Amino acid sequence: GRVTPVATIGYEDATMPSFLEALRGAGVELLVDVRAVANSRKPGFSKNRLAASLREAGIDYLHLRALGAPAEGRAAARAGDHDELRRVFTEHMDTPEAQAELETLAGLVRSGRRVCLMCLEADPRHCHRTLVASALKERVPVQVDDLFP
Repeated sequence: GRVTPVATIGYEDATMPSFLEALRGAGVELLVDVRAVANSRKPGFSKNRLAASLREAGIDYLHLRALGAPAEGRAAARAGDHDELRRVFTEHMDTPEAQAELETLAGLVRSGRRVCLMCLEADPRHCHRTLVASALKERVPVQVDDLFP
């Protein structure tokens, strides 16, 4: 079967221009925001501003909040406790909400659109977006490319 490329990106170290450039360079057509809470202290990366900037760049935006890490997972990530983040998030992925949004994501990938998963952390190994990508792999054959804006 065909393996579909799926990108991931974190905006922690990015500026909006470098962020958009990385997405354009990878041919991303749809940015999927997997933050539980889509606001940011970083200017331009809260939901509405981000969606507007993406639209100007010809990229669609979708927020799948149930694929975000629950509060205790976010606290573990901030504390650098990646095992705890993984445990909390793995449990969360078994919820009906997360399963439904994972199926939505799988459908978008199957449709052939170039999808990118976005969260805050610069390092994908320290972010739950990598866990989302792994869960996605169980449904669709994907190859994950991490972008570093």
